Amino acid sequence: MSIDKIVFAFAGIVIMGSLALSQLHSVNWLWLTAFVGANMFQAAFTGFCPLATILKKAGAKPGPAFN
Repeated sequence: MSIDKIVFAFAGIVIMGSLALSQLHSVNWLWLTAFVGANMFQAAFTGFCPLATILKKAGAKPGPAFN
C-alpha cells in the first residue's frame, strides 16, 4: 500500500470516527473533523502532510502525490 492510500484511509477513519464521537459524546469532536479537513486542504496546495512524512521515514513506498 502506498503512502497516498494510507493517508487517505487514515483521514477517512479519523473523520468517520470523529463524526461518530460527535453524535455519541460531544459536538466538540467536530473540531477534529475540521482539523483533518483543513490539513487535507493545505496539503493539496503545499504538498506537506505530517502523516506522509512519518510514513516515508518508516519506510512506506511513496505514491505519486507524496514523492
